[in-house]
This record gives sequence, structure tokens and C-alpha cells, in this order.
Amino acid sequence: MMTPPTISGFTRRRIALPEITLSVQEAGTGPALLLLHGYPQNGMCWARVAPIFAATHHVIIPDLRGYGWSDAPPDDAAHRVYSKRRMAADIVDLLAALSLPKAMVLGHDRGARVSYRLALDHPESVSRLGIIEIAPTADYWANWGAEMAMAAYHWTFLAQPAPLPERMIGADPAAYIDWTLQSWTRAGSLDVFPADSLASYRAQAGDPAHLHAMCADYRAGATTDRADDEADRAAGRRITAPVRFLYGHHGFPARTGDPAGIWRKWADKVEASPCDSGHFVMEENPEAVLRAFVPFFA
Repeated sequence: MMTPPTISGFTRRRIALPEITLSVQEAGTGPALLLLHGYPQNGMCWARVAPIFAATHHVIIPDLRGYGWSDAPPDDAAHRVYSKRRMAADIVDLLAALSLPKAMVLGHDRGARVSYRLALDHPESVSRLGIIEIAPTADYWANWGAEMAMAAYHWTFLAQPAPLPERMIGADPAAYIDWTLQSWTRAGSLDVFPADSLASYRAQAGDPAHLHAMCADYRAGATTDRADDEADRAAGRRITAPVRFLYGHHGFPARTGDPAGIWRKWADKVEASPCDSGHFVMEENPEAVLRAFVPFFA
């Protein structure tokens, strides 16, 4: 892969944890704020907003396991290696390695799924929870219909048994990444993505281990992650941290009908609002992210 890029003002290092080594960018001082990226991206997706957060916070941006320049171990038969429960445990280990008892957390896409799983499994680790552009996994599947299936076809495509999607994407990974990114923006354009960030998204898809990991992430979403959500819902478990939810008018949660209402079934305190964007809000409309979350994390 290419030499890892770094967000302006940030430093990058690899941090060895008990089960995995993560590539992590850091900047700023103050209360700890974790930024967790989604698919098919990595920590570079925060490039337009992270420096602003770093003016008042100790901002920590890991590449999740299987993404960016973090380790990408092979999947297991039960799809636990890339479950959001396992990824959330990585974040707990990362906080421990940084001697941080807790943090505020902001997640987008798959990173938001890790974020709410972290808040459910390790409530002592999360003081405030920001969610961008998702509904909970079990609810997403429950709201699956023709329109959602066409828009979010990747949920079923990437979850197919290995190595089918890996081989198909691997035939031209950069073209697949460009198609995915472009089609999920409101403008249907790659122009919203900073050049370094876009190059890093293409590069990770071109690495067979990371491509396998990204597919495994969705295999977990179709199996273990959904089962974990359903078990929590049956047990009446709820998110106790305050939640701020932001979604795009032209993104995926908007298609569920009442995304804010869905989150209020999971959390005690929820603020929610839409904004003018497609799926990649931090890059398409960074001002909306800052308006929503700078006051929330203050």
C-alpha cells in the first residue's frame, strides 16, 4: 500500500494492543474525543473536521481493524473477528493503552456501529455519543425493502461467502471504490473527497487482506452484529450516554422513514437532525458536522 497519509496537524503511529495493532492519528489537548470511520473509508475521512475538533479536544482517530494501515487478520467461520463487539473491544484496549478511562465518541457508517456497540457493551467508556448516517443494524435489516435493497445492495453483496465479492472487487478495486463513493454522494461526484483521502480509500481496497477484511465486516453485519442487536433489544438494554444523531437528507437512514424515532427506542437522551448531504457528511457538508457536534462535545 501507499505511504499512509496524515491529517494536517496530526501525527500517526501504530499502537500494539493485546489482540491487534491499530494505526492511530492524534492531535490536540483537552477531553478525549474518538472519531471512528466507516466503509469504504479509513481515518482520513475526518480530514475536513478533525483539526477543528483538535482545537479543544485530544482527538484520536484510529483506522479500525481491517481498514487503512491497521492490521487485517483473516475472518473466522462465525464472523466474530470483524463483529462490532470485537471492534468495540479494540477501542476499549486503545483507551487503556492511552491511559484514558473514557472518551466522547463520534462515529460514521461502520464506525458508528462500533460506537453504539461500545456504548452498549462498555457504558463506562463513553461519556457522549455522536452518530452520523446510520440506523442500528437490526433495525436496518428489519426495514429492508425494495428501495433500501437497491440503494444499499452492498449489504448483501459484501456479505456473500468468500471469496466471491473479493474476487469481483479485486478485478478493479479502484473503479469499485470510485463507483461506491460517487454514487453515495448527493452530487454524484468524487470532487468532495480530498485527494490524499481518496487515494487512501483506493489503496486499501487494492490490498487483498484489507479487501477481505472489509467484506468480513459486512458478513458480521448480516450475522453476529444483527444477532447481538436483537439480543440486546430483547433484554431491554439501552444506551445511557447522551446521543446526538446527524443524517443526510439524501443518505441511507432517511430511507427508513423515522430514523430519529428508531434511535429513541435505543437511547434515553437523543438529539437528532437532518442536513443537506448524501452519505459522506464529513466530506460533503463538514459545516453541518461542526454545527451539530462542536456544541454537543463542548
